[in-house]
Amino acid sequence: MITATKPINEKDRLASLRRLNILDTISEDQYDNVTELAAYICDTKYALISLIDENRQWFKSTIGVQLCETSRDVSFCAHAINQPHEILEIPDTRKDDRFVDNPLVTDEETPVIFYAGVPLFNQDGHVLGTLCVLDSKPKKLSDHQLKALKNLAKQVEQLFRLHAANQNLEVSKKHLSKHNSLLKDFAATVSHDMKMPLANLIVTSDILNQKYSDLIDDDGKQYLSYLKKSSLSLSDYITNILSHYESSSHDIEDRSTFNLNDVLEDIVELINIKHQCEINLPDVNHTLYCNQVALEQIFLNLIGNSIKYNDKEETVISIEADVLTDYYEFRIIDNGIGIPADKISNIFELFNTVGEYDRDGNQGHGIGLSTVKQLVESLDGTIDVDSQLGVSTTFTFTLAR
Repeated sequence: MITATKPINEKDRLASLRRLNILDTISEDQYDNVTELAAYICDTKYALISLIDENRQWFKSTIGVQLCETSRDVSFCAHAINQPHEILEIPDTRKDDRFVDNPLVTDEETPVIFYAGVPLFNQDGHVLGTLCVLDSKPKKLSDHQLKALKNLAKQVEQLFRLHAANQNLEVSKKHLSKHNSLLKDFAATVSHDMKMPLANLIVTSDILNQKYSDLIDDDGKQYLSYLKKSSLSLSDYITNILSHYESSSHDIEDRSTFNLNDVLEDIVELINIKHQCEINLPDVNHTLYCNQVALEQIFLNLIGNSIKYNDKEETVISIEADVLTDYYEFRIIDNGIGIPADKISNIFELFNTVGEYDRDGNQGHGIGLSTVKQLVESLDGTIDVDSQLGVSTTFTFTLAR
């Protein structure tokens, strides 16, 4: 038996194999489908996807073989990777000096008499192993079978590339998850640490106004009013920031059954409506099965905006809902100030504001709609807006059923 020499680039080849992070993984259908097809096309008893490690050949997929690995010393594939641009075909291993006394050939129960292996490259250009077919009797593949085996090897190489891409995505996902977790913790800490001083400012301004009203002139009272208003605005801003980073934690699987109009009636009661307002609920009180908490936040924000950003004597809001095959669709239509056409494309971006003031003279922080979009997308939905300046705005969003 002649043991295969190691490739010149063995060190780099092994490093490339380790980076793929596929050794000792469980069997997968997409690989097994290839080996099954290879054995069928080549009319052989066995087919393998073999990867050559430092001291062994490990099988990602096997047909007709119960082993998961063998020593590299007895490996046919270890010879195949030394001629990376050719198929190594051995019609009768008993007549080949390299294998005549190989224990895999001399085995009495399942001798390997025929072998054909196509080298498998990864995206770095290194040969990691082979797609090979084997049999216990002499054989020679036809040109069509050889071509098919080469094409199947290309499919395995594509699977390797997909595996590497998934590995990279998983690493990126972990980094993003860690980053988001740190960002949420930071937002929560900042919010907590800033809210208490702001609450003290608000309370102090009220005390000064009440207790020392006679000692403060009109300018002083105006400054205190401005101080309180600014503190309330900043407190609201911090609350919205925290809600935005918490919105991504909603899970599409966290579902419950509820009636839509019952939820909408509760939301309308929560909103402090200070002027004449007509809110029309859907004609049908649909029974929904989805994340109720997230849906409440979405409606609370959108309905609140329709009320705040309205310059009509009477605000009119219509809410429509449809239960479709794969998703729910909701529409909130108002007769408000509308959104300028050049602002619509960026309306859902964080900290982006239209630049308009609400009914009470306050300007938004550009957080609410971004939070709504994040909530909708976390529930596998979409959101869109259509608006006519000075006339009306319609927000349409869907949620997966």
